[in-house]
Amino acid sequence: MLELFLSAFVTLFVVIDPPGCAPIYAGLTKGATAAQTRHMAIRACVIAMAILLVFALFGKALLGALHIELDAFRIAGGIMLFVIALDMVFEKRTQRREDRVEMVNSTPEIEDVSVFPMAMPMLAGPGAIASVMLLTSKAPGFQGTLVVLGALAAIMAITLAALLAAGPMMRVFGSNVEAVITRLLGVLLAALAAQYVIDGLRAAFGI
Repeated sequence: MLELFLSAFVTLFVVIDPPGCAPIYAGLTKGATAAQTRHMAIRACVIAMAILLVFALFGKALLGALHIELDAFRIAGGIMLFVIALDMVFEKRTQRREDRVEMVNSTPEIEDVSVFPMAMPMLAGPGAIASVMLLTSKAPGFQGTLVVLGALAAIMAITLAALLAAGPMMRVFGSNVEAVITRLLGVLLAALAAQYVIDGLRAAFGI
C-alpha cells in the first residue's frame, strides 16, 4: 500500500503541480486583501477536490456507460499526460497559464478566481481527472481506493499551502526557480505517462 500511495502522490503532485500553480495564483489575486486571497484559495481547493473525488469514485462507471474500455482510457490518459509533460518541459504550459492570468485581469467584472481558472482547469484539469481515474482503476479493492484518495487529499493540502504562501514564495524564490521545478516535473511526468501507455497496450493485447 505504501508503494501505491507513493505512486499516486508523485503522479498527482506532478500533474497538479502546486509549485507551478502558486505564482499563477499570486498573479490572479494581485490587489486582493489577505482575507480574500485566503478565501479564494480554500474555495478553489475544495471545489477541485470535489471534482476529482467524483471522477475517482464514479469515473469507471461513467466509462462503462459510454462503452469505453479501461485499457483504452489508460492509453488515452497516458498520451494526454505526455502532451502535458511536453508543455511543461518546453514551458508552453506556463505561457498558457500566464495568458489566462492576463485574460482574467483584463476583465474587470471577474473578481473571484476560485472556480475559474483555479479549480478548473488549473487544479482539476484533464490531466488530473485522467490520473485519478487511472490510479483508482489500478488500486486493489476498497483499501487501495482509500490509499489513492488519501494521496489526493495530501496533494490538495499541499496545494492549498502553496496557494496561501504564493506571495511570499514568489518574493523568496523568483520565477527562475519555478521554471526549473516545472521542467523537472515535466520530465518525470513524461516517464509516468509512457508507463501508462505501456500498461494499457500490454493489457489490451495480452502481452
